[in-house]
Order: sequence, then C-alpha cells, then structure tokens
Amino acid sequence: MSTPQVLDELLRQLSSRARRGAGPAPGPRTLIDWLGRQLGAEIALVDRGGTVEASTARFPPDILGGLHPVLTRLSGGHLAAAASQAGAFHVRCEALGQQVPRPVLVVAGPQPLTREALGLTSHVGAVMEVLRRARRADELALRYQRAAARLRLAILAALMTGEPTLARRMTAGAVPPLLDAERLRVHLLRCPPADRGRLTDAYEDESGYHGRGLMVRCPVYDDHLICLLPPDDDAGRADGGLAAPLRALVRDNPDYALGISAPVPLPATAQAYDQARHALAVARHTPERVADYHGRPPLAGLLPRQQAHAWAGAFLEPIRAAPRLTLDIVSLALHFPRSGVARLLDVSRNTVTAHLGRAQDALGLDLRDPRGRAELALALAISDLPPPDGGAVAEPPPAPSVDGLLSTEAAVTWAHAFLQPLRSGTDGALHRTLRAWVEAGTDAQRTARDLGISRTTVRAHLRTAEQLLQRTLLTPGPGTHDLVHAFRIAGRAP
Repeated sequence: MSTPQVLDELLRQLSSRARRGAGPAPGPRTLIDWLGRQLGAEIALVDRGGTVEASTARFPPDILGGLHPVLTRLSGGHLAAAASQAGAFHVRCEALGQQVPRPVLVVAGPQPLTREALGLTSHVGAVMEVLRRARRADELALRYQRAAARLRLAILAALMTGEPTLARRMTAGAVPPLLDAERLRVHLLRCPPADRGRLTDAYEDESGYHGRGLMVRCPVYDDHLICLLPPDDDAGRADGGLAAPLRALVRDNPDYALGISAPVPLPATAQAYDQARHALAVARHTPERVADYHGRPPLAGLLPRQQAHAWAGAFLEPIRAAPRLTLDIVSLALHFPRSGVARLLDVSRNTVTAHLGRAQDALGLDLRDPRGRAELALALAISDLPPPDGGAVAEPPPAPSVDGLLSTEAAVTWAHAFLQPLRSGTDGALHRTLRAWVEAGTDAQRTARDLGISRTTVRAHLRTAEQLLQRTLLTPGPGTHDLVHAFRIAGRAP
C-alpha cells in the first residue's frame, strides 16, 4: 500500500472514531502503535522535557542516553531531523511542531527507513502534533470553564454576604452586567445533578458569564442550579434573557421545577435566595412546577423599629468585633448546613466549626437548636434594616427582651396568619407534628418517637406543611426560623 493510501486509511479511522463520538481524539500511544505496525519498527515520543511520553511496547529505552545531544538540538529548534546508528538499530529522530522546546519522534528499526517510510513518519508526526495541540486546546478550555465556574461561585458568595462591591473587585475589571444592575431576582432551578454542567455550558458566553445573568451550580444541594437575573429579564428582550429559557426547560422536563424570588437590591441576594427556596418548595407541588414568591412581609420589618434595633444591637454586640470571616460563616450557616458553608467559602469544615463555636460561646447560644438559630437570624435581619429616623435618634431606648419585642400586636397578627393554614380543614395533626418537630430540634426520628408515629409520617407532614405555608422546611433555613417564631409568639399570645 502506498503512503497516500496508508494515510487515507489512518484518516478514515480517525474520522470514523469522531463520527461515532468515541470520546476525545486518540492519544500519541494509539498513533505510535499504528505507525510501528506500518513500519515494522519501535517508536517513542520524547516530550519537551526529555521524558518518554509514549512508546511501542518493545522500544529499547537504553538507546536514548546516547541520543541526548541530538535530542537537545532537535528540541531546541536547531535541527529538524537527524539519523544515527545505535547498536543494531537504525535510528531516525524528527522534531514535531514549531513551538520550542519541541517534542521529538524517535524511530528505531533493523533497517534504515525507505523514502516512503520517511514520508509516512513525517506525515504521521504532523497529524500527531495537530492532535496534541487539539487536546491541549481542549484541556485549556476545560481549565478556563472551571476557573469561570469558580469565579461565578465567588461572586455568589460575596453577594450572599451582602458585598456587591467585593463581588465587583473579584472580577478584575471584567464585571458581569448583573453587577451593574440595581436589583436582581434569584431563579432556583431544581434539575438532575448531571444536567447542571450541561446547562451552564450551553448558556455561557465568551466572558464566562451568562449574558446579563449568572448561572451557578449550588455548592450545597446537588440538584439545584442558582440563576441570578436582572428583574427585567422576564420582559422578553431581543438580546436573549434566561428567564424564558428556564421556564421552557421546566415545561419540557417533568423532573424540573423552578422557584423565583421577588426583585431585591443586590446586597439582599441572601433574602432573594431564601425567597426562591420557598417558591421552589411550592413549585414542586403545582402542575406547572413554576412558582413566584408571594410570601407575607418578613417578621423583622413588622417590629417597632427603635426597640427592634436596640434589641438586635445588644444581642449582636458580643460578636461585633469578630473577624469578617466569622460573621460571614455565622450568616451563611443560617441558610446552609456546615458542609455547604465550607464549600461556598472554600474553607475546611473544621474552620467553619471553629468559627461557629467562637460565635456560640460569645453569644451564649446553641446553634444546633433551631430556636437559637431563629433568634440569631432575627437579630441579623433587623440589623440589616435601615435605622429608625435615619439613625438620628439622640438616645436609643433601652433594649427590650426578645419576648417583649415579639409580644406586639403586629407580631401576634403575623404569627396567627402564618400558622392559620396548618389549622384550616385539618384535625390539628399538622400543627401538632410541626410543634413537636421544633421541640425535638427538627429531628424527624425523635419527633416520630415523641408522637408515636413513623418517621415517614413526620416527613409527609413536613412536605404538606411546606405547600401550605409556602416555606421550605426539609432543609435548614428561614422557613424553619419563621415557624419557630410563629410558635413562640402564638404560645405567649392571649
């Protein structure tokens, strides 16, 4: 078979492999073995550092020592090819590509290579270098995608801790359009974990973002894709928003569901994320599997502002001077489990535990108790609200107790309205289960034992309550905090 025919056969094999989708292009070993069979010779590819990257099974490695000066000149660009004798072997060395240092193809056989064999070696070497560059490009593209995903996660972490300015600094001047918006919505897509990477890649643009939005694989829940979008992304823009495609994905995939927050300022991203989680809990029980957040006003905003700020200030005073990392960990631990906080902030779980331990000791709280977490969450929510009268109060009032703060008419009305869906049209079983669940530290097994029912029944009641209350309860977060406050207020109200 002539050299062109042999090359045609090689190219047909490569094309067939690509059409079959047989993974990435073949590596050097595949081509070296193929060329060795064609030439009846032993072959090695020596990489830019002088190490054998791949070789035929019987290549004699001892011959490379005597070739070191020649290999150095070939790799350095001083020679294109060279032939020599090494014992019983006739050796042909040929440099590949133009980028110095260059890899070198070494052919060792019992006879000198014919003109046709030399041509075949050069052509296969050229194909090998093209495939090496293609694989290198694929590796660089993958590294870029991973770096872009890490940057998007870092931006999300900064926004979740109320730091849009820090998020902008992280982008090193390549600011995503989302950070130029005044407000955003969180669209929380529930989908099979394997689909998340495919979706983020499909909508990623050349800058590593997603047009005017950001799509981030949730570092905590494997079936959640967090999408941050400007509020007007719903309006059907000519430049292609993400809101409509996300809804279409849910419509076309029965395993998908979508929860959508209300528009919020960028520093309130954590609040929008919580709203989207609540909406997602509702969406999973609706035929459309899409739900917008329509929750009641948060409890913190209904409390008398001066007294609330006085109580929150006194409550949080022991950790005011704590390192910023401690404050971020404490804040995020109210939304995610500790392992999730560690992944979100790229620290170890032991670091998270240590910072939470110091905060617990300073505050005198047990953050494993849902009541302690709810009290801390309320204090942080109040501290995020604008101070009364623009902070111009001459002398702040004395700090009330938390029970005194929660005994106001507005708080009592909020609590009764919050719990009302648990009473309507039921025999009180949901109400009893949820109260016992809170008393048991949100431990479903302990709740089942205390009530004399099965753990499956407890979880079924929790899922029903999620739909009625429009709050997520099966994962830690604000839904549980609201439930704790509602029971506390209702239990003390006349």
